[in-house]
Amino acid sequence: MAAATHLRRLGAAAAVATACSGALLFHPPSLSVSDRGGGSALATVRQKIHDLDAVVPSRAVQQSALIGASSVNPLDILVVGGGATGCGVALDAVTRGLRVGLVEREDFSSGTSSRSTKLIHGGVRYLEKAVFNLDYGQLKLVFHALEERKQLIDNAQHLCHALPCMTPCFDWFEVVYYWVGLKLYDLVAGARLLHLSRYYSAQESVELFPTLARKGKDRSLKGTVVYYDGQMNDARLNVGLACTAALAGAAVLNHAEVVDFLKDESGNRIIGARIRDNLSGKEFDTYAKVVVNAAGPFCDSVRKLADKNARPMISPSSGVHIILPDYYSPEGMGLIVPKTKDGRVVFMLPWLGRTVAGTTDSSTTITLLPEPHEDEIQFILDAICDYLNVKVRRSDVLSAWSGIRPLAVDPSAKSTESISRDHVVCEDYPGLVTITGGKWTTYRSMAEDAVNAAIKSGKLSPSNECLTNNLPLVGGDGWDPASFTALAQQYVRMKKSYGGKVVPGVMDTAAAKHLSHAYGTLAERVAAIAQNESMGKRLAHGYPFLEAEVAYCARHEYCESAVDFIARRSRLAFLDTDAAGRALPRIIEILAAEHKWDKSRKNQELEMAKQFLETFKSSKNAQFHDGKHK
Repeated sequence: MAAATHLRRLGAAAAVATACSGALLFHPPSLSVSDRGGGSALATVRQKIHDLDAVVPSRAVQQSALIGASSVNPLDILVVGGGATGCGVALDAVTRGLRVGLVEREDFSSGTSSRSTKLIHGGVRYLEKAVFNLDYGQLKLVFHALEERKQLIDNAQHLCHALPCMTPCFDWFEVVYYWVGLKLYDLVAGARLLHLSRYYSAQESVELFPTLARKGKDRSLKGTVVYYDGQMNDARLNVGLACTAALAGAAVLNHAEVVDFLKDESGNRIIGARIRDNLSGKEFDTYAKVVVNAAGPFCDSVRKLADKNARPMISPSSGVHIILPDYYSPEGMGLIVPKTKDGRVVFMLPWLGRTVAGTTDSSTTITLLPEPHEDEIQFILDAICDYLNVKVRRSDVLSAWSGIRPLAVDPSAKSTESISRDHVVCEDYPGLVTITGGKWTTYRSMAEDAVNAAIKSGKLSPSNECLTNNLPLVGGDGWDPASFTALAQQYVRMKKSYGGKVVPGVMDTAAAKHLSHAYGTLAERVAAIAQNESMGKRLAHGYPFLEAEVAYCARHEYCESAVDFIARRSRLAFLDTDAAGRALPRIIEILAAEHKWDKSRKNQELEMAKQFLETFKSSKNAQFHDGKHK
């Protein structure tokens, strides 16, 4: 029966493969810069962003710009939410010549955008639905996602790369099924293809992935099919978006919360917002012709500030991920099981020198700091154990976290069948445009759709069309994968010993590669701080993060708290919760010097960071030590 089903599916896949090859011939080509109205406008923006002497305006300057937006001289667009979509909207709008502000209650990427699967994917599962349902709409989604995947990787090469993903096959039908399906994926990608998929025998597979099981539970491995998707450092990509928008002229402000909306005299249209600076507690008004709500899982609470009777449009879903030591997955090869025994997708991928595994997809409640449940962690451990020849132990979990996916429901739809992985843009209150749903891969085009809607709502007059299709993010223009060698050759890591003596250290390959990938062409700025200000010491044993990064991020990346650094500017909390806890005292010491904190503020930062780390469920659940590292 299963064999017959497989054969029917393969027949359908073959038929759609033929249809898709025809569809590819008529698929519209990517628009060039000149086609999209770029030209000199794009050149001007790129020069502004990628000037090596340019620095982002200070937080105080950004706040003054927002306060300066009055009812007679308002912003064109005020963005609420500093995740991938919100920062994408700010960048898109400001590069069209509009006057833009953005406020984020916590920190850039503090919510869903830092808790993703880390994959930039074209949507293999959408393609499967397109084949079996003969649904051209799903196929268009795949075309679109593959185009955005390639563009995202090109625009932030230092933070993104292609990753081969291995799919194990335990019978010959699976081999043919996945091979045909992934060849179809290659075909649909066309010019946007990262690398061709291919089949590996069982022997070749275990040589490439030594922990992969060849036998188990009355089955034996027949081989694997390897295909390519993209991978990213999501939070640093998000921070890069915010800083790129700031360099282009947007007033971006983290730790600033919308507490109410301002309406016109008739009360029929939103004309601005009351903002509270969560660092100082002070409140101020800022005015805008249009407000774009990009608050992710919290977009309903923002909509209810405008209309307390607004129908909910978020169906929240919990995605849990765990981090394991690097030996569970080889460097440069991921493992993806499209369908486990209970129908869920499970993966194990190398990421920043460790292994990330997941994920779950279950309904949840919306909270500011979601925590993974122990049974969800155990589900992931059990699921990946089925495909490995080694036991995965709970004690090996270095970090575990939960993220909330804001699955969108169109509030104007009549049934719940409209719940979608795609995004929704709507204006259900005049002057408030909401964008939600979607995925990281398509953040750029989501932002473009939202800005188009805002322009229409506010009758705005942009000076040019959308430019973000060909706009490298800060640190990305001119970056080269070999640039870390210059860092290793030209810089040393000057380190202060505990006795106060300064000793030189080598800018080793691990540290140089890390700086190059995390900061792109701006890595030399960080290396210079490590060398010239004696901040070349590692923050945590076994990890490449340097003290210099704390100072750099405080000065140039709006890093305003210890949590901002351990969670988003570096990824230490996500990679190793306990190591992050041990690094906290030194991180707080450096931030205190940069931001002029007193003893009370330092104690408050330590307590807040400890509470934050308790929501990451490592095997020790963040026990704290004295913070000393060699």
